[in-house]
Amino acid sequence: MILFKGPRNQILEPLQSVCGIVEKRHTLPILSNVLMEKEGENLTLLATDIEIQIKTSTGTSSGENCALTVAARKLQDILRALPEDAEVSLILDDKRLQVKAGRSRFNLQTLPAEDFPRMALVDGNQTSLKLTQKQFKRLLALVQYAMAQQDIRYYLNGLLLVVKGNEISVVATDGHRLAYASETLGEQLSSIEVILPRKTVLELSRQLADNDDALEIALTPTQALFRFGAIEFVSKLIDGKFPDYERVIPKGHARLVKLSRQDFLQSLLRAKILTNEKTPGVRLMFSDNSLKIIGNNTEREEAQEEIEIEFAGDAIDIGFNVNYLLDVLNNVSNEQIECHLGDANSSALFQLADNQDFKYVVMPMRI
Repeated sequence: MILFKGPRNQILEPLQSVCGIVEKRHTLPILSNVLMEKEGENLTLLATDIEIQIKTSTGTSSGENCALTVAARKLQDILRALPEDAEVSLILDDKRLQVKAGRSRFNLQTLPAEDFPRMALVDGNQTSLKLTQKQFKRLLALVQYAMAQQDIRYYLNGLLLVVKGNEISVVATDGHRLAYASETLGEQLSSIEVILPRKTVLELSRQLADNDDALEIALTPTQALFRFGAIEFVSKLIDGKFPDYERVIPKGHARLVKLSRQDFLQSLLRAKILTNEKTPGVRLMFSDNSLKIIGNNTEREEAQEEIEIEFAGDAIDIGFNVNYLLDVLNNVSNEQIECHLGDANSSALFQLADNQDFKYVVMPMRI
């Protein structure tokens, strides 16, 4: 029974779209598989890890309808290893999937399609919105690095997505720094706040294209659905109360310092070389028209950088985790960064010179 017959990339590309969420080792062996369903001239591929589900499809030759599940990574590795111009056939033969290309033959075990767990789509009240893939990909890029990784406060291991009026906002924090970005939409929408899991955010960032193609988002209190290109991406949400981010963002910091992103970034990278590995802190010393960046370590080694800036008034000596500063500088593309300062014990607020819809707050550290 022929499941697919055609060029290698016609089956490899949709398979790669769904393989990203497949766990290498799972307590349920079938979750390492991809579900493949042939109906007429359409072949649907679906993968899930119980929390996220991705579905896509490709064209195939007509023939008998069939469905199976097969090891996703093994099939992907086989297809990747074949020549780019290879013509590939996938044939179901006695509970095995045979992959044929030229003189190559591979036989893979299959598991029954009816045993594959699918996530049910939630019906009911939902907030639906449309924007471009590029817009949402950029929003995610501006904040995702500030998500916690394995925090006991599970609601920090994700990203807050807020829809309110005609605005969509995203917020991430790990308790030491916070990133916020927003985008204006073309329509008024019903308000909703949801927390997307970290894995969902990273996978969406990988999959979304940097173009103006449409992205449809549907949000319910327990589930988020994203449709773009041929992909349908469903994710469960984190159930929890996200911190009040508006209280964290400083208001009324009197000092504004404008910095060249590239100069600041390169100086920090050099100063970081001589900081402590576990707690890589740097001191920023602001004084008349000068910013000194100092990094040192327990071996009494020291790096010092100096940048010319416009600054007047009382000097400020403030310490930061250098990685928190590098994260924001590496994820924005603007030439100029605005730094709003209070005193040595207050959080600093970083913004972009031409975009007040982005805010990055970082707490000081004692050095």
